[in-house]
Amino acid sequence: MGLSIRNQLPGTVVSVAEGEAMAAVKVWLEGGQEITAAITLDAVRELGIAEGSAVRALAKSTEISLATGRSPVQGLSIRNQLPGTIAEITAGGAMAIVKVTIPGASLTAAVTKDAVVDLGLTAGAAVVALIKSTEISLATA
Repeated sequence: MGLSIRNQLPGTVVSVAEGEAMAAVKVWLEGGQEITAAITLDAVRELGIAEGSAVRALAKSTEISLATGRSPVQGLSIRNQLPGTIAEITAGGAMAIVKVTIPGASLTAAVTKDAVVDLGLTAGAAVVALIKSTEISLATA
């Protein structure tokens, strides 16, 4: 099955913390980073997600924010913070596509053109990709 989601990061589940209706699934990415996906318990059970499962963490480009400065970015509730380097920026009239290289993978973030200007984003600049755990989906490999 093909997907329109460009951000597909392979990894291995390291823990599943179950709650009432949701689970926090920690995934160790192939590039050496850990991220958390908040998914439903039904999804955990239907996909057979358990410690050691091979998965792909999926995030839409519109759900990735960018920050300048050091990681971890302080004062945020967003725990998924992936440091990287801007590889390319393609700006349109209102929006821009920013490609970010992270260890072991690349990410695509869709941000406003104003954000690119205000943050001074350029190719080669260091950024931190921020992704809320509720905006990460998991696919079994």
